[in-house]
Amino acid sequence: MSQTTTYLAEHVKALKPSGIRRFFDLAAGMKGVISLGVGEPDFVTSWNLREAAITSLEQGYTSYTANAGLMELREEIAGYMQKQFSVSYDPESEIIVTVGASQAIDIAFRAILNPGDEVIIVEPCFVSYAPLVTMAGGVPIHVQTLKENDFKILPSQLEEVMTERTKAIMLCSPNNPTGTMLNKAELEKIAEIAVRHDLLVLSDEIYAELVYDEPYTSLASIEGMRERTILLNGFSKGFAMTGWRLGFVCAPEEITQGMLKIHQYAIMCASTMAQYAGLEGLKNGRENVEEMRKSYRQRRNFIVQSLNEMGLTCHNPGGAFYAFPSIESTGLSSEEFAEELLKAEKVAVVPGNAFGESGEGHIRCSYATSLTQLQEAMKRIRRFIDNL
Repeated sequence: MSQTTTYLAEHVKALKPSGIRRFFDLAAGMKGVISLGVGEPDFVTSWNLREAAITSLEQGYTSYTANAGLMELREEIAGYMQKQFSVSYDPESEIIVTVGASQAIDIAFRAILNPGDEVIIVEPCFVSYAPLVTMAGGVPIHVQTLKENDFKILPSQLEEVMTERTKAIMLCSPNNPTGTMLNKAELEKIAEIAVRHDLLVLSDEIYAELVYDEPYTSLASIEGMRERTILLNGFSKGFAMTGWRLGFVCAPEEITQGMLKIHQYAIMCASTMAQYAGLEGLKNGRENVEEMRKSYRQRRNFIVQSLNEMGLTCHNPGGAFYAFPSIESTGLSSEEFAEELLKAEKVAVVPGNAFGESGEGHIRCSYATSLTQLQEAMKRIRRFIDNL
């Protein structure tokens, strides 16, 4: 062990690197790779949003904003949440503009968790949830959803892991990596449990704009949930602004003001020019969001049908831009499948176990790439399976 290693905190040494990054790094050194691994839109941020950022620079808006973000942006976020999701928030005290939704998740855990508090994490899930709970001093409690239920959490599964230390539930709908979306009736069952056990729910709604078959329901709109929901969202997915790092959190005043303290010391404020771009997106970006949604729906239909036809059983995701097929029929593990596919056919996917143990036996395929690329990728995957 080197001297440098001994300086690291024990909880940091125990953290595992992201399973997604390893496959990105493998693919980066190869030519001709079709990547179905990237969790970001293949659309460029709309010109009017880029122009708004450029204009802000030209006009000299290069200073810090308020810690919580531009008031005009927070007012637009409040109007957006009311119009799109029927939830009302005070822009003065219940909304914080963050550096992506990821920062919002981080400061939310740090604001609510005491050492040893437990957070129920519904798997498969985004790779950062459990590490962020751990770094905030909490204890992640993993609950594995099943492909037989289209990866939807059952209320009984939540009840089974409840203890006196349970503080919160972490949800993501539509889900990364499965694309599963919980409908209003299913959310109401979770809400009943949260109310009965007096729990907070962190609701990651970053993919709320990208739903395909039924209207989206925000957890905070369910009766009794606004006062116990920390709603996490942002501009990365729906507005194709991943590199801008612009998110926001909406929650009751006590919670947002606690989060704001951490945000003040750690970040100060989100990028000023990114905030002006986000403001333009909320004001005049709806047509572009709808264009992306329609394109993703077409791609989803194609990739799900193609995967099922080649024997990789795949449920129909209700949102986001991920398919999560089973590869158990091949006899390979998730990592073996992903590595061998990359070597043999130069198609990059993410092994399902990168998203928790319940993801084993699956791979995540992002369809946030052109239909032409998807068609070629499906040909290569079919050929790979035929040659096994």
